[in-house]
Amino acid sequence: MLSDYLPVIFQAFVAIGFAAIALGLSVLLGKKGRDSKMKNTPYECGMLPIGDGAPRFSVKFYVIAMLFVIFDIEVVFSYPWALAFKDSIKESSMILWSFASFAGILAVAYVYALKKGAFDWKS
Repeated sequence: MLSDYLPVIFQAFVAIGFAAIALGLSVLLGKKGRDSKMKNTPYECGMLPIGDGAPRFSVKFYVIAMLFVIFDIEVVFSYPWALAFKDSIKESSMILWSFASFAGILAVAYVYALKKGAFDWKS
């Protein structure tokens, strides 16, 4: 049984050995550069970097993004349900009530977000 895994074990040793040798040679043969303040600054298309690298986004941006993902997932789950609904309703009405509860929970979440002002861009 061990002979079946011998090629896999050999390949793992070769990969680990290659990685160790490549890293070791890069440390031994690599150039040791001198660090300076100018060398360690990020390159910004020839311009000196001034200010923060990334602007700060409002929390409102992330709330809208999360709401979009939540309601997008609702659509992703609704599509296969709609395809299977026609065949499944003949057997049991449980599929209708399960989706109704799913949509109801999302409707409550939508009303909650609406009342909290999550969709108001001006505030």
